[in-house]
Amino acid sequence: MSQALFDVNLQQLPDELLAGVWRVASRVLNQTDPTSLMACAEQVVLQPGRVQIEGPGRSDEGSWMVQRDELLNRPYLTLELDHEQTRALVTRLRRSRTGSESHLNLYFQSGMEMQLTQP
Repeated sequence: MSQALFDVNLQQLPDELLAGVWRVASRVLNQTDPTSLMACAEQVVLQPGRVQIEGPGRSDEGSWMVQRDELLNRPYLTLELDHEQTRALVTRLRRSRTGSESHLNLYFQSGMEMQLTQP
C-alpha cells in the first residue's frame, strides 16, 4: 500500500536524497530521440559520484553531480555517461515520512520529462 508522499524543498535538497536505485515510471519524449538510451531507460542507479542507466538490452555508466543555478538555487542533475551527456532540472521530489518511497520528476534539456520511483 502506498504511503502519503510529501514534497521536499528543492532549494534545500541534499544531493544524497537522489542516490539509490530509481525505476522509470513514466516519460514524455517531446523532441528526444526515441532510440537514445535515456529515452528507453528502465532504471537509473545513482551511487555517490557514479551513475548507471539500464534499458532493454543496453546500459551505460558514468558520473553524475548536482549543480544549482545562482538565481533560484534550483537543482540540476548532470549526467556524463560514456555515450551521452545530458542535464535535467529536478522539478519535484516527493518522499514518504520514512523515506521508503520516493517519486522524482526530471525535465531534460531535450524536453523529455521523466518520473522515477523508489523502491
